[in-house]
Amino acid sequence: MSLLHLHNIQFRRDGHHILDGVSFSLDRREILTVIGPNGAGKSCLVRIALGLEPPDSGERHISPGLRVGYMPQKLHLNESLPLSVRRFLELAQRRRDLPALQGVLEEVGATHVLDSPLRALSGGELQRVLLARALLREPDLLVLDEPTQGVDITGQEELYELITRVRDRHGCGVLMVSHDLHLVMAATDRVLCLNQHVCCQGLPEAVSRHPEYLRLFGLPADSHLAVYSHHHDHHHDLHGNVCTEQEPHVHS
Repeated sequence: MSLLHLHNIQFRRDGHHILDGVSFSLDRREILTVIGPNGAGKSCLVRIALGLEPPDSGERHISPGLRVGYMPQKLHLNESLPLSVRRFLELAQRRRDLPALQGVLEEVGATHVLDSPLRALSGGELQRVLLARALLREPDLLVLDEPTQGVDITGQEELYELITRVRDRHGCGVLMVSHDLHLVMAATDRVLCLNQHVCCQGLPEAVSRHPEYLRLFGLPADSHLAVYSHHHDHHHDLHGNVCTEQEPHVHS
């Protein structure tokens, strides 16, 4: 049985479709990455997947007894609140268990920040602490909303590698939201491209070549992605406009 199954999810706000007929399933030990442009409904889909927001119609099914660990896109901190990493993690526990805190921080490579103030952390350190907090629940399903937010390219690659190791170690399923397919390609099993509806889904290499993906994001700049090609029955001028037969054109 799938850990999570959404079927024909419809969600409207102020009369506008935010999600229109979205369906997918997520299995144990699988990493599914949702990509899409701003306003595509990604965060709304995460809230529905978590059970925090009911859809207008459609069905949500979860595995019985499912434990979910959630890593939010952003953490809004009160600058006047002197909250340490230790205290932040303790608030996610039912009992204060220092070995457990040290264990999850060691797993994510952040033991050195245990007694640091949250507001003093770098972007990469904060994301690792948020991941550690999600792991304290010993989740069957990890839901990660833009887990590399505020992290440089090298740090993003390291975080994606870490997420894969976490999946392998815990055997959990991972539902991840990302804005950039070419960075997450090596760290995901399946991709769902969303723009209110499901534009395309499948293996990352296949999605990267799909016309709907290319329509949304353009040709990939990264050398790891193949370029989608098609046969022209027309020509373009220097500005990319289609030339008529009478107009001179430039081959490229």
